[in-house]
Amino acid sequence: MNTGTLTKHWDRLSTDERRHLQGLKLGRYLADHVVPFSKHYHDLFAKEGIDPRAIRSIEDLAKIPFTSKRHLTDDPETGSRTKDFVLVPDEAVLRKRPSTILRALCHGRAAVKAGFEHEYRPILLTSTTGRSTEPVPFLYTAHDLDVLSITGRRMMEVCESDPAFRHLNLFPFAPHLAFWQSHHAGLGYGTFMLSSGGGKVMGTEGNVRFLEKIKPDAIIGMPTFLYHLLTLAVERGLSVPNLRKIVLGGEKVPSGTRRKLRALCAELGAGKVDVMATYGFTEAKMAWPECPGHGMDTPPGYHLSPDLGIVEIIDPETGLTVGEGEPGEIVFTPLDSRGSVVLRYRTGDRISGGLVHTPCPSCGRSMPRLVGEISRVTDMKRLRLGKVKGTLVNFNELENLLDNLERVGSWQIELRKRNDDPLEVDEIVVHVAPRGRVSRPSLAHEIEDRFREATELTPNRIEFHNAETLRCLHGVGRALKEEKLVDRRDQAATGTKPGATTLAES
Repeated sequence: MNTGTLTKHWDRLSTDERRHLQGLKLGRYLADHVVPFSKHYHDLFAKEGIDPRAIRSIEDLAKIPFTSKRHLTDDPETGSRTKDFVLVPDEAVLRKRPSTILRALCHGRAAVKAGFEHEYRPILLTSTTGRSTEPVPFLYTAHDLDVLSITGRRMMEVCESDPAFRHLNLFPFAPHLAFWQSHHAGLGYGTFMLSSGGGKVMGTEGNVRFLEKIKPDAIIGMPTFLYHLLTLAVERGLSVPNLRKIVLGGEKVPSGTRRKLRALCAELGAGKVDVMATYGFTEAKMAWPECPGHGMDTPPGYHLSPDLGIVEIIDPETGLTVGEGEPGEIVFTPLDSRGSVVLRYRTGDRISGGLVHTPCPSCGRSMPRLVGEISRVTDMKRLRLGKVKGTLVNFNELENLLDNLERVGSWQIELRKRNDDPLEVDEIVVHVAPRGRVSRPSLAHEIEDRFREATELTPNRIEFHNAETLRCLHGVGRALKEEKLVDRRDQAATGTKPGATTLAES
């Protein structure tokens, strides 16, 4: 696969031409790979009376029922369902295909067999993090790893990296997409990439030493861990003058977080640093980069790869596709995946600015873009159902609120029961490490005022800590993902000893 050729070819197409080509590719993909070889979709298409050869346009996608997380989790009676979504080729079907016969005549049976193994044999497993359900495994073939290198190279290109850069990958060593996408970005782009394994492997101290030793041009990682790392580097008086790019994943990235990271980079002796987010999820087996948006107040969006997948934006209540640039839930269908495959997958992620097809106002690329802030649809519904002091709370707003306060360095929101009594009311405790020398009473009043404006409630307590204590509360060096929202209300009900549980697990 040649990523440059693919990108330039699809980027020259008009929106209508691109959507037409996606529809044709979708029909061939379903008929040749998914429906014949996926037990789940073979049974589903038969049950719904869908002929995969009749799927010829993006509009035809509406004929296919959605797939969601519940379809992938284990069934108490039948056991694991995930194997039903793995493409398992039928050799008898493959042998009858004209393309197989022609390849065998030209290259021999051994070459045909090697090609099929490259395309269909699983060789890598990643999984979801298991925050809301049991972890769900997803299988990759060598073909999928080729695609992962293509999407990784495109991330490097959109983020305006350089093959001569020294990249530091801080994502944890784990069977998770973030690490493997970053790893294959380095391979696909042909650049130096040091993967430290994050705080859980090398510890914060080990990563600080890497900063000092290799003087990276680009750092890739989670926002909270990177904030703690750069804060510690500033405390140590380190210099990282080459740093030009920060690429973030795994968490939301409010504008306040970007400003604080840039300020820390300036204290480390770096010049202008681009801070960009990425968006991806296990079920897509790829991630998409945010355009740097030079000189723009808000990022211009995430550049998609329309030759590798179709993104729909739907109304989460009706399931109907919304218009250009309208908010809704992100739904994904791959066009070139092997291994584990899901069609019309409802991510549970809501995008505020929707899907747009106009050329990017920053870089000029005409690829489709996801624009605006991304938040969890299910989390918003679930959290709004839980009452805190009689008020339905949207914790996405509180996250942005705290991240955007300039005098707040790092923070954690803790929910607990008053007096640890399961029959008592809920309490909100905000843990804060101030940024710089500030008046704590003044900052406490500012936090209370902002909470009241956003949610009509105020925290029960605001507790101030130093940066090291917040690093411990966040689980830096211990948790795969730092814990900014923790819910200990159930521990009061069960008598569990205090310990961090992420809010999404409640």
